[in-house]
Amino acid sequence: VQLQASGGGLVQPGGSLQLSCVVSGRTFSSYAIAWFRQYPGKEREFVALLNLGDGSIRYADSVKGRFTIFNDADNTVYLQMNRQRPEDTALYYCAADGRTHSYSTWYKRPEEYAYWGQGTQVTVSS
Repeated sequence: VQLQASGGGLVQPGGSLQLSCVVSGRTFSSYAIAWFRQYPGKEREFVALLNLGDGSIRYADSVKGRFTIFNDADNTVYLQMNRQRPEDTALYYCAADGRTHSYSTWYKRPEEYAYWGQGTQVTVSS
């Protein structure tokens, strides 16, 4: 499974940006696809999850109501980011995993994902 993330860039506070993650190499209809972000010198933190296996969607509290995760029929998962804030500035990664997990908050942990795309930089600044 390969993931290709794109769509990062510079946006003003209050603006919008859409990230894309193209998944290839395997049918991913039962996979969980997530977005994480990483600040310099920090661990990757969970942003949003779309579990294609059971249809569940989860968001970090810091992005609820501003970010939306969704997919299309062409193996692409998107992260629509609206009303962006300077604190959204980070390197964003998409990740995927197809395994069964034994606890309910597994999706927040980067180590639970087997596949990662390269990062795409998002900068929110005036």
